[in-house]
Amino acid sequence: MKSIIYKAWQCTWGFLQTLFGFIIFLKHAQNKHFWYHGALITVWESKSSVSLGLFVFVTEEPFFAPKYEGQIPIEELSNRLLVHEYGHTIQSLILGPLYLLVIGLPSTLWGFVGVKKRKNEKVPYGAFFTEGWANHLGEWVTGEKSIDMLVLD
Repeated sequence: MKSIIYKAWQCTWGFLQTLFGFIIFLKHAQNKHFWYHGALITVWESKSSVSLGLFVFVTEEPFFAPKYEGQIPIEELSNRLLVHEYGHTIQSLILGPLYLLVIGLPSTLWGFVGVKKRKNEKVPYGAFFTEGWANHLGEWVTGEKSIDMLVLD
């Protein structure tokens, strides 16, 4: 029942980001897909991950995995990243049509433009409000651990 409500809400209140996600999904229809708490997950070749409404696109191997080699298994890092991205889908449920402006744009800028600051100052990815909130929501809804305050450079 929760999954049906989740999907209906993403396709109505989160229509715009879900539409963009669907278009990207069609371009990656040949990739591996699976359902995760109502979201349709696509594993793609990109080194970054993104959440667009009902659709989540995750990298097969997080770019930050080598930094944590020997400390955290890659499968666990991948799952933590998935929990984080799922948290963004909850933000979509909350913010609806404001998601792309309030979360999508700042999150993208933090992901790409903030790299130098994060690397030089060892700032955790979750220190930025959009990412910390996504971590918290993903953990709260799934009961699993997210990337939390890992330093991703």
